[in-house]
Amino acid sequence: MAEDIAHGARVFRLCASCHSVDSETNRFGPFLKGVVGRRAAAVPNYRYSEAMVKAAADGLSWDEKTLAEYLYSPKSKVPGTSMRFGGLWTASEIEDVIAYLRANP
Repeated sequence: MAEDIAHGARVFRLCASCHSVDSETNRFGPFLKGVVGRRAAAVPNYRYSEAMVKAAADGLSWDEKTLAEYLYSPKSKVPGTSMRFGGLWTASEIEDVIAYLRANP
């Protein structure tokens, strides 16, 4: 199945109250512009949870596989994360959101 960036943008609305994707502006969560390929906990001037800082120190980076795992279940991928979102349910939603994030380098 082909990725659908427009669908990813619609699904991302669930995230948009806490994250920006089109600017380097932190909200309740860190900005996600350019997140694909970025090391975890790397956004300047954002206070990450201890769990996310530790995950980054252990080498966590946001490649597509890791993003998919995190978007499916943030608390399973990074136990102790402060992210309050429970996760996306379908593979197509996750793939489309990642395509949308990739489109905002």
